[in-house]
Amino acid sequence: MAKRSGRRGFNTRTDNKPEFRINEHIRVPEIRLVGENVEEIGEAVGQQLEAGTVYSTRAAKDWARKVELDLVEISPNAKPPVVKIIDFNKFLYEKKKKEKEIKAKAAKTVIKEIRFGPNTDDHDFDFKLRHAKGFLEDGAKVKAYVHFRGRTIVFKERGELLLLRFLKELEEYGSAEALPKMEGRRMIVMISPKKSKKK
Repeated sequence: MAKRSGRRGFNTRTDNKPEFRINEHIRVPEIRLVGENVEEIGEAVGQQLEAGTVYSTRAAKDWARKVELDLVEISPNAKPPVVKIIDFNKFLYEKKKKEKEIKAKAAKTVIKEIRFGPNTDDHDFDFKLRHAKGFLEDGAKVKAYVHFRGRTIVFKERGELLLLRFLKELEEYGSAEALPKMEGRRMIVMISPKKSKKK
């Protein structure tokens, strides 16, 4: 068994409200004991314990002390509250690690804009294409658009062909969320990175 964490109160958040009650701070008469290690703890303390069963809180605290672990309240609103006998510091570490991973996955998607004119030449097109490939490889979305100034609005077809060519060149790096469409004086297409390209 792992060494008892030494914390006999509860961990607190910055707003000073307890996040988890542990050990002596669990004051309800009964708890429901869960966890993959329940049978192992039972063997260590000479009791036949079963995960998901309701036990006396006093007895559970005693078992936690014997195996040098902590009694940690996982679901305080359950009737009775659900607890685990675990290493509290390790539990907090794993929780923070998981939260960090979730936060990283939910990070706001970066959108990079690439602007064309309806008369963009090949040199400028290739320059912007290289940038777009880099953005998509980094996991960013690319918002490509053709801006029609003044009378160039008559060249909508030319702008659409330019964007379709752009999409074709980026096939290995990303795919269009929808076909190019007009928004005001701009023809826009949004390109999402291909998952295989994201590191």
